[in-house]
Amino acid sequence: MEITGLKQYKGKTYEVELDSERILYLHIDIIVDFGLVKGMQIERDEMKKIIYASNFRRAYEYSLYCLDYRDYSAEELYQKILQKYKSEKLCLDVIKKLARANIINDRRYAEKLAVKLVESRKYGYRRAKREIIQKGITEDIAEEMLDRYNNIYHENLMDMLEKKYSRFLTDRTDRKSIEKVKNALVRYGYSFDEINSAVREYFENIETEG
Repeated sequence: MEITGLKQYKGKTYEVELDSERILYLHIDIIVDFGLVKGMQIERDEMKKIIYASNFRRAYEYSLYCLDYRDYSAEELYQKILQKYKSEKLCLDVIKKLARANIINDRRYAEKLAVKLVESRKYGYRRAKREIIQKGITEDIAEEMLDRYNNIYHENLMDMLEKKYSRFLTDRTDRKSIEKVKNALVRYGYSFDEINSAVREYFENIETEG
């Protein structure tokens, strides 16, 4: 096929006419990289490379645009750009390039999530792990980041009992109120053993202070 027309379309985008029939819109970088000029003959395989390079550039720029607004795991971002560009190979190649440049990093992302979930939201190990894995992080990385907080989970539990649930824990014999607190803490991702131990310690502290 022949490039029968080549002119600036808008900004850095150029309109490329092929065989006086088909129109492509390519960034100037693609024009330069492939040395495209009017009258040039292009084989079909070469045209596939040009189109792939153009789509790759668009997908990569779209990924950077998404990352301007928030962090993503590799899997999350892959699924997002796949919805727009459809090609699994193209999107995987974009993710690989971003990872090589350390623009996306699952370990760094998981570490930030762990800080947010454990230190800010005070989730237990179970819920924090589930939340991190749902973001596309592997189980191994999630566990590694959360194991760093093994000495913090109990402190978080005690803090919540004292600051958030103390109004329900005024009577050690009030089983209904205590069960309500325990069920709430299960939803936070704590085990029954962790909760029972914390509640027992909470009442012991009250009795000691009293």
